[in-house]
Amino acid sequence: MAAAAAAVPVNLRLGDLVWGKLGRYPPWPGKIVNPPKDLKKPRGKKCFFVKFFGTEDHLPVLEELEPKLHQPRTRESAWIKVEQLKPYHAHKEEMIKINKGKRFQQAVDAVEEFLKKGKGKDQASHNSTEEKNRRNSSEERGKQSVGEEKHKANLSEGKPKKRVSSVSSERGSKSPLKRTYEQSPRKRGRPPKDEKDLTIPESSTVKRMMTGTMAGFKWPPSPAVCYQAITKKLKETGSTSIQAADSTAINGSITPTDKKIGFLGLGLMGSGIVSNLLKMGHTVTVWNRTAEKCDLFIQEGARLGRTPAEVVSTCDITFACVSDPKAAKDLVLGPSGVLQGIRPGKCYVDMSTVDADTVTELAQVIVSRGGRFLEAPVSGNQQLSNDGMLVILAAGDRGLYEDCSSCFQAMGKTSFFLGEVGNAAKMMLIVNMVQGSFMATIAEGLTLAQVTGQSQQTLLDILNQGQLASIFLDQKCQNILQGNFKPDFYLKYIQKDLRLAIALGDSVNHPTPMAAAANEVYKRAKALDQSDNDMSAVYRAYIH
Repeated sequence: MAAAAAAVPVNLRLGDLVWGKLGRYPPWPGKIVNPPKDLKKPRGKKCFFVKFFGTEDHLPVLEELEPKLHQPRTRESAWIKVEQLKPYHAHKEEMIKINKGKRFQQAVDAVEEFLKKGKGKDQASHNSTEEKNRRNSSEERGKQSVGEEKHKANLSEGKPKKRVSSVSSERGSKSPLKRTYEQSPRKRGRPPKDEKDLTIPESSTVKRMMTGTMAGFKWPPSPAVCYQAITKKLKETGSTSIQAADSTAINGSITPTDKKIGFLGLGLMGSGIVSNLLKMGHTVTVWNRTAEKCDLFIQEGARLGRTPAEVVSTCDITFACVSDPKAAKDLVLGPSGVLQGIRPGKCYVDMSTVDADTVTELAQVIVSRGGRFLEAPVSGNQQLSNDGMLVILAAGDRGLYEDCSSCFQAMGKTSFFLGEVGNAAKMMLIVNMVQGSFMATIAEGLTLAQVTGQSQQTLLDILNQGQLASIFLDQKCQNILQGNFKPDFYLKYIQKDLRLAIALGDSVNHPTPMAAAANEVYKRAKALDQSDNDMSAVYRAYIH
């Protein structure tokens, strides 16, 4: 405990740049600032109010409330306990090594730009102030000289002395700035402009930070504009595969749809999706098989649906994200299921990763009741879901795809429309087949390095310097080296996707030998009770 206490940065103060950590999310760069007047400081442990860089209308690190800090906060700032803060410069290299996300890098760039402009502004302010002081001093000396001559002339003419014109005898030892301040009754109680510039050179910068505008940080074009252009292109070209709007989880400029949104399934992926929908201003009703998972989202403003049928009947567009084909079918066809709430005009979007036959069956039953259907499986993991950086693959009702634009922009960085129902399911399985096979190969390489007496860390360092370098490679290797297999993408689900991808290949008589080999390794890992660990736990299949 003593060692931990010694590590607390007790010397932090207002204006310092820091790394702030909240909950289970990685540290994020920010600046200690004064809190809004109506925001009270939490009781108990010492806290600082931190304004985070590169956040504007979105920062996943702040979307999960710290249980012991039941205080309101803005999306860009929060009360952070002192033990969760580290000085920016001292820990910069360390933080950059453990977080390589795109938005994290943008935040670091914003800090560096802020520092660069701050230095320039301080120098300019210093030079300007010196020049003003010299000019004021010269002017005051001139005024004193003129005043003394007039004073002598008045005495020679026998005129009485005016107290207000005398500035030299009683106050001669005071600075020109001080004398000017005392001579002007209208400015009593506030410093002159020059003195303000000397004491608070960063005031305008801090003001811009508090209003959410970072100096030198340029956001991408508005996603609303991007999406309109993409929709126009879809109609003009009839393309069935096109990259859609950039994520507005990055630039926070979307206008949420006025339609009521429902969401079924709050697992690793669904939880992050719902969080981003709420944060971007959507009206969301949630349901989950385990009702307790809904509580956090109810606290954040979501509504509670008692059954899938109730959610669908009360919402305009209902999304679902569940584990496998059986779960997807049960959700629609089971007791109090989606189908019972479908009526003409109701929209259903299935985001689960399933096979084409399953999604085609679901589409048929939804449409048979007058509903509209879209499949939209997502590529990513828990962290990308939390960050609003998923890749969305959609197929089916194109009009519904366009109606979901603000939702897709809130939850993902990119979306693709792939044409008729079934295409998105096939593409998603192929994507996950490649990812799962790659993960098995990574694990195989690390174990071969170990048994041949080579350093696993050195292997990772070499791979990170080559053409295979990627966030995925680095994160999964780190999981293995640290023995940390906390699920970011369940091993049992990547094995399910491999199995479905192999079946897809069988249906068209196409060989999938690499996927088949990887599938066997994952099956071995499942037999070793690794199903509920991260996919990187496939490593354990090689060492047992």
